[in-house]
Amino acid sequence: MDAIATLDNVSYLYPNSTEAVLKNISLNIAQGEFLGIIGPTGAGKTTLCLTLNGIVPQFHGGRFFGYVTVAGFDTLKYPVSTLARHVGAVFEDPETQLLSTSVENEIAFALENLCVAREEILARIPQVLAAVRLEGTEHKHPQELSGGQKQRLAIAAALALQPKLLILDEPTSQLDPIGSQEVFATVKELNQELGVTIVMVSHAAEEMAEFSDRIAVLSAGKLLNIGTPHQIYHQIELLQKQDLRPPQVAQTFYYINQKGITIPQIPVTLTEGINALETLEKSTPIIPFQLSYPTYRQPAEETILSAQNLTHIYEDGTEALHGVSLDIYQGEYVLIVGQNGAGKSTLVKHFLNLLSPTQGTVKIRQRDTKDISVSELSRSIGYVAQNPDNQIFNMTVEKEVSFALENLNYSPKRIEEEVNKSLKEMGLLEHRNAHPLSLPKGDRARIIIAAILAMEPDIIIFDEPTTGQDYRGSMAILEVSRQLHEMGKTIIVITHHLYLMPNYAQRAIVIGQGTILLDATLRKAYHQIQLLESTYLTPPQSVLLGQKLGQISAQDYPLLTPLELANCFV
Repeated sequence: MDAIATLDNVSYLYPNSTEAVLKNISLNIAQGEFLGIIGPTGAGKTTLCLTLNGIVPQFHGGRFFGYVTVAGFDTLKYPVSTLARHVGAVFEDPETQLLSTSVENEIAFALENLCVAREEILARIPQVLAAVRLEGTEHKHPQELSGGQKQRLAIAAALALQPKLLILDEPTSQLDPIGSQEVFATVKELNQELGVTIVMVSHAAEEMAEFSDRIAVLSAGKLLNIGTPHQIYHQIELLQKQDLRPPQVAQTFYYINQKGITIPQIPVTLTEGINALETLEKSTPIIPFQLSYPTYRQPAEETILSAQNLTHIYEDGTEALHGVSLDIYQGEYVLIVGQNGAGKSTLVKHFLNLLSPTQGTVKIRQRDTKDISVSELSRSIGYVAQNPDNQIFNMTVEKEVSFALENLNYSPKRIEEEVNKSLKEMGLLEHRNAHPLSLPKGDRARIIIAAILAMEPDIIIFDEPTTGQDYRGSMAILEVSRQLHEMGKTIIVITHHLYLMPNYAQRAIVIGQGTILLDATLRKAYHQIQLLESTYLTPPQSVLLGQKLGQISAQDYPLLTPLELANCFV
């Protein structure tokens, strides 16, 4: 099949950089294929994507070596505006790409800038809306759409340019699981039915295994490997060395294979995994997996945080919370999950006293938060936002950690003691004089945590801490949360990445449409599959495989992790 894009021995250095971010990459992208790109943070994935539409090097400058051709155009010889007619791009956060006051205006915006005739614009709008399944939303404001719909609108706006190649850089990282699946399904449909060539960067291993034709592995600017999802995801040890996560199905059968049980071909998709389980069950003994479902036991300590009949209605009439009641106890590790727009962030803002209840109360250690100032509350509750960069504004790590203490009029001696203690606990002592933004994203999150620890709060809330992180970064942050929990802190984590949490959280609270749908132990909650799906959440593949194993063997297998499932086979 003919190539739509070719990279020939491409290397690139950003301005004022001494190290190449791309190193001698040669790659052919076939017309009509779906190419996935994976790699740890800093591998060069985004830069590689930007070479395909000429932004690198035309916009960024720097030093560029080799050649890139897309749809027959040399990206060094033709301006980005010309290349944009053939290459569409969609990035991680749709909010940064949506500029107009209505869906149809958003789609028309780029076309108008390229001087496409009005009649042609009016003809293309319904075509692309149908392609991404957004018919009937023409006159809606983009902010009225769900997260998945916003990302599909960004895809529609790119698709309206009728590109031959569509680049998507982490388009699902901020979406709930169902929203993510919507985007993947839409993109695959565009690929198969319209013949659009897809290049997608993503950490979503399960979806990449299901939808990609080929997967390219990047590391430190080099193309390490390229092949089919089976060829790539069978190389578990190679992926582990690169801190890349394989699909849970592949990981499960890798562990089974390690036990000396022969697996002819390690499956990489859920359907393949279920079929392999059925075959394996006929030939391999299975250990009955006995596990009780302990009800959540209230610790002896006093309730540390509570909400009673909490309702919040925004000024536009949106009822974000309705009658929410819950108690959180000292020393717990609690997971809060729910779809985009379920009310999770609104609930947390009430904990932080950033919103006032329309009805009901929020209390910390039996004190109503309405009687506590935000600054006083910050001594009891620490908050780590989704993007640590939004909380950083000082010139050195030490200044960032000491800032709040100085504003609370701590003595210089105590500030020094608390800062040193926090930096040591977070492994940041050697970086105390560095500019925070010069450090990797995982370390920037640690700076925020260090600043919070210096104030000695009892409760620390992590709001979507793994969004945009690679597997290594996600695990680093969750390991910090474990350390804090072991120190006696009460931990609350909000995340869509359910597969990350079995080794951390004890209790799960599922929120949907502003109410609590379930409050249970993590194991019990993860096996309420229909309830999770009702709030647009998908259980980890290992949970679904465990349920299938239970159906096959007529036993109960309430499993959470690939290793638990592998240990059922002897």
